[in-house]
Amino acid sequence: MHHPKAEKILFKNEPHTETGKLLRDIILGGQDGLVNVLGILLGVAIATNDLHIVLLAGLSATFAESISMAAVSYTSTKAAIQYYEKERQRELKEIAEVPEIERQEIRDIYSRKGFSGSDLELVVEKICSNREIWLDVMMEEELKLEKPEENPKKNALVVGVSAICGSVLPLLPFFVFPVKTAIVATIIFSAIILFIAGAVKAKYSVIGWKRSGIELAIIGIVSALAGFAIGIILGAP
Repeated sequence: MHHPKAEKILFKNEPHTETGKLLRDIILGGQDGLVNVLGILLGVAIATNDLHIVLLAGLSATFAESISMAAVSYTSTKAAIQYYEKERQRELKEIAEVPEIERQEIRDIYSRKGFSGSDLELVVEKICSNREIWLDVMMEEELKLEKPEENPKKNALVVGVSAICGSVLPLLPFFVFPVKTAIVATIIFSAIILFIAGAVKAKYSVIGWKRSGIELAIIGIVSALAGFAIGIILGAP
């Protein structure tokens, strides 16, 4: 008779969604783009009070920041995939060369989970009868590595486009208002955008939407105000 706990471990097949990962990348790119460009805009604006220089600095930072973030996303995702594959090949070699040791590791893993006797042997037999399942269990349970599902090019595109969109937002008030008015307007506007982003992010977390929105807004604005402070300290007298 099969133990229900053993069946759950062996044949678990729960659906997963990419929505959370996509939202993470969008918020990552958008937030970083907005905060970084906002900080530069505030610093340059308060130091020079020159609209042409402010827009030049903001646009330059927008594209430099976005390209950089896209490149970092691509290389970091690719590195994670390569590391996983390297460890997977090493584990596969060990299964082929020292199967009894690897089998005992499976037994030890599920023994620590509370399996014993015939239930434990059932789990070990089922897992080790399929090399791919065996390998997956070793990767997840022994090495604590999950197979990266991300596509480096797709991640880079999402992060890069999100960064551009986020970077452009704090620039908008400078196309409408004089520099001093635009400084106040862009801080308020950016805080609202960050609050909305935090509230949306809360949908995929246990934090309430108000708290999440306020946290993201405060973190973003405080970070950007560092540029404002530098502009005041180092600006022209």
